[in-house]
Amino acid sequence: MSAPSLPPGAHRGAVVRAESVSVVVGGRALVSEVSIEAGRGEVVGLVGPNGAGKSTLLRTFYRALRPTSGRVLLDDDDLWELPGRQVARRLSAVLQETPSDFELTVHDVTAMGRAPYKRAFQGDGAEDHRIVAEALAALDLTDLAGRRFDRLSGGEKQRVLIARALAQQPAAMVLDEPTNHLDLRHQLDALRLMRRLGVTAVIALHDLNLAAAFCDRIAVLHQGRLVSAGRPAEVITPLLIAEVYGVAAEVTPHPRTGLLNVVVIPEETGPFGGQ
Repeated sequence: MSAPSLPPGAHRGAVVRAESVSVVVGGRALVSEVSIEAGRGEVVGLVGPNGAGKSTLLRTFYRALRPTSGRVLLDDDDLWELPGRQVARRLSAVLQETPSDFELTVHDVTAMGRAPYKRAFQGDGAEDHRIVAEALAALDLTDLAGRRFDRLSGGEKQRVLIARALAQQPAAMVLDEPTNHLDLRHQLDALRLMRRLGVTAVIALHDLNLAAAFCDRIAVLHQGRLVSAGRPAEVITPLLIAEVYGVAAEVTPHPRTGLLNVVVIPEETGPFGGQ
């Protein structure tokens, strides 16, 4: 995959920051006083077990769920006070839920990313076609451009939704488990692409090895609270994995790449032989 040639504004990235964000739904605190920041051009990973609050926090970033308290900032602007079209030009989102009822082609779905730049019912111009073509090529989708979206596999749909987000030419991207339906090759390709684009990215991931390999910094959520944040080597430790995930693991540098390598020990439930 080659990175699309996005405009200078997109390449510079944006600062995305949550300040003491809490989300309470039905009297239950789903996220409590979480503060994280993704600097300009950084890739920040959100990790933690199911129910930790990752998706809930990200929903406040793309304005699907208003924080009960706290703020989400895009550069110095309160994201919830900006006009929707302006937000869509600066931030795009790739969600876990994959819609399946689009009676549209792969090209058409990707081209939906151009909507924030056009008036109602305005057709695609030459620049729109170029941007869409580059987004499709970046996600290895050129040969599928004429296929119906609703007839694709889960992994193919996920790549189309990432392409649509790229077509928005955002300065920042929020991605909720973007590798879930992807095979190994396309998992690596998608995350390499995030690294090359130069946009700011906040990515929820389950795979700690992928998070360690591709994220500049990692934030760990557990029961709605931020329990650790920092560089991968500072955060991903056997003790933290035991405390947050309840499993024993070895964390060592990979002998070939030097990247952190997390190996879960199935026979144990904690770092001290199940204690």
